[in-house]
Amino acid sequence: MTTTYSFTDVASPEISRLAELGDDSEEEPEDKENELSQIMSNVMQVDNENPLRRQFGQVDLTQRTDATRESSSPHHVFTFSSTTSSFNMSQNRDISQNGGAPNTNGVGPHPSYIQVARPYIFEQSIRNSLAALGATEHKEDSLRLQGVQYIDSVRKALQLPVRTFNTAVVYYHKFRLVHADTEYMFADAAAAALFCACKIEDTLKKSREVLCAAHNLKFPSSEHLSPDDPIFEQPSKTVVGLERLMLESAGFDFRSRHPQEVVIKVVKESGLPKDPLGRTAYDMSIDVYRTFAPLKQTTSTIAIACVELSARLLNMSTEFNMDAIVGPQGTSLEKWSTDRGMVMETLLDLLDLFTHHRHATIVGPQFSMDNYIALRILLNKEATASNIPRYCNWVEPANKSVLNGASNGGAKHSPVSPAIPGSNMSPNSPPAMGPTTATGARSRVGERGKDGTVRFMLSAERARGEKEIVAKFFAEDEWEEYEEEIDVPLGQ
Repeated sequence: MTTTYSFTDVASPEISRLAELGDDSEEEPEDKENELSQIMSNVMQVDNENPLRRQFGQVDLTQRTDATRESSSPHHVFTFSSTTSSFNMSQNRDISQNGGAPNTNGVGPHPSYIQVARPYIFEQSIRNSLAALGATEHKEDSLRLQGVQYIDSVRKALQLPVRTFNTAVVYYHKFRLVHADTEYMFADAAAAALFCACKIEDTLKKSREVLCAAHNLKFPSSEHLSPDDPIFEQPSKTVVGLERLMLESAGFDFRSRHPQEVVIKVVKESGLPKDPLGRTAYDMSIDVYRTFAPLKQTTSTIAIACVELSARLLNMSTEFNMDAIVGPQGTSLEKWSTDRGMVMETLLDLLDLFTHHRHATIVGPQFSMDNYIALRILLNKEATASNIPRYCNWVEPANKSVLNGASNGGAKHSPVSPAIPGSNMSPNSPPAMGPTTATGARSRVGERGKDGTVRFMLSAERARGEKEIVAKFFAEDEWEEYEEEIDVPLGQ
């Protein structure tokens, strides 16, 4: 197949002048030769934006003459050395996880990054995120409990319902999994989480009202301030600024879960009295938000664990009959779409909380420490006999040595939660990979992602399908080189 290329788009004035300088021209030979050389020099400097340059790549225009300039050939032959790529291939783009990100020579818009919301986060992912941020176990526990206590105290002062407390604490936990504790004050993050939860749960409160309630809790009534006081001007701007980061950390997932309703249903179904079992289980469903259990488990799992733990504790301290909750005639786990491993993990999380931080909880001071220790030993024996792991969905890395032969498989259980992996890292040393590296999001407060647009989705299946479609258009480049000679007539 023969292809004809027109040079009109390259340098039409120069080509026209070349035609005038043919053999029929009356100009002197020396003048003709000098002008011809100047025209050829101009033609060789093809602009980068020229259609021919875009089509052929780097164009090398070289005049090829015969042995003598007095050749009677009416044509000047130009040799093209061009490099082209396949039409369906990308133009100098680097492949990224979501289909590709253009480099400095790329053409076209960035395909964007996709972040899928995670309604549930397993214990292993939580620990990996905290380890990447350089958080230590002691400091993590302290900031988590202080932030939840701040939210609980302020929501009571503002007379907000429990559902607002639940949503605020979940947002606070997810925020801390993405942002290092050196980037913010825990009080600001807790206030921003409560401010977002008020909007989500339709219990609207202004940021100034949240800050004012927190301020008035620290001072006597004679020193209380109003929300319009100028002292809350700058803190209010900080809370509003953290609101966007709070939503990004949660993936703009406004779905919320409230186990208190299920607790009431389980108690009614078992036929047990509202007091003391119902009240204790309800308070325990609030205490469970001081742990990461709400991020890991469903509402039915949390509710059953709270009711069972309350029944066991009451059975140890009183003559309470717990057969309707625990045992063969107890609550049906299949009916509530859960299993014993998930319930056991939540029970041990609650016992960890009541054992190490009992005075920071509602239910903790109601029972003695001996009851918690005895109950933990009993549950550890059950887990060992049934081969129930301490944490569900835990994947051990390959070729990893286990200290003292202990593992997550349920063979041995320590009464104290193991230390967070990577806790011996220096807090000042930056992590090798942050938890948001894969999404392109920035973890530093106030810094937006500059690598491309970050899009948030709720459906993982839809995000996976879109990624597969986009990847087809960002395959690796395929190049082929060829040379082609084209005759350009200079005269009639």
